[in-house]
Amino acid sequence: MTTTPTSRQLERPIAQLATLREGAVEFERAYAAEIEKVEPSHRDSARNFLHYLSIRQHDIRSLQQDLGALGLSSLGILEPHALASLNSVMAILEQLSGKDLGPAPEPPVDFRTGPLLLRDHTRALLGPEPRDRFVRIMVTMPSEAASNAQLVQDLLIAGMDVMRINCAHDGPDAWFAMVENLRRAERVVGRNCRVQADLAGPKLRTGAIRASGRVKRLAPDRDVFGCIARPARIWLTPASAAEPTPGDIRFALRIEGDLLERLAVGDHIGLTDARSQSHELKIVEMLDRSFIAETERTAYIEDETPVTGLRNGESVGAGRIVGIPEVVNPIYLLPGDTLILTRHDEPGREAERDTSGRIVEHARIHCTLDAAFEQVAHGHRVWFDDGKIGGLVQENDGQRILVKITHTGPRGAKLRAEKGINFPDTALEMSALTDKDLEDLPAVVRFADMVALSFVRGPEDVERLHDALYRLGANRLGVVLKIENRQAFENLPRILLASLNSPPVGIMIARGDLAVEVGFERLSEVQQEILWLCEAAHIPVIWATQILEGMAKKGAPSRAEVSDAAMSIQAECAMLNKGPNIVETVRFLDGIIGRMDEHYVKRRATLRKLSVAQLK
Repeated sequence: MTTTPTSRQLERPIAQLATLREGAVEFERAYAAEIEKVEPSHRDSARNFLHYLSIRQHDIRSLQQDLGALGLSSLGILEPHALASLNSVMAILEQLSGKDLGPAPEPPVDFRTGPLLLRDHTRALLGPEPRDRFVRIMVTMPSEAASNAQLVQDLLIAGMDVMRINCAHDGPDAWFAMVENLRRAERVVGRNCRVQADLAGPKLRTGAIRASGRVKRLAPDRDVFGCIARPARIWLTPASAAEPTPGDIRFALRIEGDLLERLAVGDHIGLTDARSQSHELKIVEMLDRSFIAETERTAYIEDETPVTGLRNGESVGAGRIVGIPEVVNPIYLLPGDTLILTRHDEPGREAERDTSGRIVEHARIHCTLDAAFEQVAHGHRVWFDDGKIGGLVQENDGQRILVKITHTGPRGAKLRAEKGINFPDTALEMSALTDKDLEDLPAVVRFADMVALSFVRGPEDVERLHDALYRLGANRLGVVLKIENRQAFENLPRILLASLNSPPVGIMIARGDLAVEVGFERLSEVQQEILWLCEAAHIPVIWATQILEGMAKKGAPSRAEVSDAAMSIQAECAMLNKGPNIVETVRFLDGIIGRMDEHYVKRRATLRKLSVAQLK
C-alpha cells in the first residue's frame, strides 16, 4: 500500500531546501572577486566549492531525516555537485506538492560533470590512471635510490605511480640521479611515473644532544638463566686499512699500530676497560690482516684504549683502539620534569643532579625555529616526537622556553635529536617557503612534475609559492599543499580557493603532524572534513603518513594497517614512506586498492556482485 505525502510533510523540507539554495547562491555572489582570480578552467569547481561550503554551515540532519522518510535523496553525498543535488530534490518536491517553487539556478556542474572534473584534475596532477585501479601510489625515495637503479625499477614494476623526493635530505645531485634512474626504468618497464619534490619548509625540530663519550659495550650472548650461550665475537682490524666486518659478527675494533702483524691464533689481547677492569680477548681465527677474538666477560671499551699482545703471558707488542664512535644518550623525561628549549644552538643534555639526587640544572635541548621564541606564550601546549612527549609552556623569555612535562609513556620517555616539535596552540607567523626552499627551487623545477609545500598555514603561503614558480617560468608545475598543522586546517577553505588560482593542485593530508596538532581523538573527523572540502573543490587528495609502515619497516603489516590502507580509496593517491621492505609493500598496497576500487568510488559504495552472495 502506498501513501501520498501530506502537504505538511512537504512544507518543511521545501522551506529548508529553499533557504539552503538561496544561501548557496548568495554565498557565491559574496565571493565573486575571489572567483575572478581563479583559473578560468577551474571556476566551476570554485563555485561548487562555495555552494558546498555554504550548505555545510548549517546542521541539516533533521532535513535529511525528512527527505529519507519521503524516499528521496538525503543529500548525504553532494560534494562534487552541491547545487545540482539541491535542484534535483527540489524538482521532485515541486511535483509532489504541486507548487511552483520558482526557477532553479543553473548549477556550475551536474551529477556527471562534477565527478569528471575531479578525475580530470587528478590526471593533470598525478598522471593517467593506473590500469587496474583509480587511486595512485606515491613512494618516498630513500637515499639509495640515487645509486640503486634496480630498486627504482622494482618499485615501478610493483606499482609506483609517483616518485616522492624529500628535499630535506640529500641534495640536487642525488635528486637528479634518482629521477634519471626513474626515466631509465620507465623505458624498460613501459609505463610513466610522475615526480613530486617536497620542499623542506621551516625546520621545527630538536637540536643535537651532547655526546656522553666514546665507548663500546662488548657482551656475550646469554640464555634465559643468564648463563653464557656464546662468547662475544670481536673483529680486530688494522685502523690504517680496515677490512669489512663479517656479517655474523656484532662487534668490531680498529687497532692502531703494528700489533696485529705480530699476533697469531691462540694469543690474547690485554686491556683495561672504562670500569678499570682487566680483560683478555682470545684470538681464535685469522682472516687476511684481521683477526676474530672472543671473550666471555662484558667489557666497556673507550676510544684510545691501550692494548697489549700476549703470548704465553709475555708481551709481543702494543697498540691502541681507535675510531670508537660517540655515544649520544637521549634525554629521559617523566611527568613533572622541566625541559628547557634553548634558542641558542647548543648541544642538549640531561638534567644535572647533586650527590643527593636533587636536580641542580634542568634538562635542555635546542629548538631550531626562532619564531617559536617570539610567539609561544605561557600555557601553550607543546608536543615532541609525534606526540610521544607532551608539556605546557611555563615561561618564555625570548631565549629559553621552560616546558613542564605532562605526558609520557608509563615508564617515561626518551627525547632524541632531530625529533619534531609541535605548538598546536601557537599561531606561528612565518613563511612556509624558506630561504633554503627558494635556493632549491631552481633545481627542483628542472626535474619535478609537482612541488609540495610543507607547513602551509594560510593562503599567503600558496601565493608566495605561485609567485616563486612564476619567476622561474614554472607556473604550470603542479603544486601539492601539505596540511599538517592546526592553522592550515582552520584556514583550509581560503587555502583551497587560493590554490585554484594556478592549477594543477592537490592536497596532502600529512596525518602524523596533523594528529598531534588537532589531537589524536579528532584526526578521523578532521581528515574526513578535508576529504569532503577537497572533493567539493574537485581537488585530488594524497592520503599520507604511516600507511603500511609496519610492513615497510618490518616486513609484515598489522591488521589495523591493512584496514587503514583500504580506507585510502577515499583519496586519489596513497603515500608510502621508505623502508627495507618497500617494494613488497607497494605490491601489497596495489592489491588492496585494486580490490577495494571495485566496491567504492570515493565514499560511495558500488554494488558489485559479492564474493559471498548465496546460501549454501
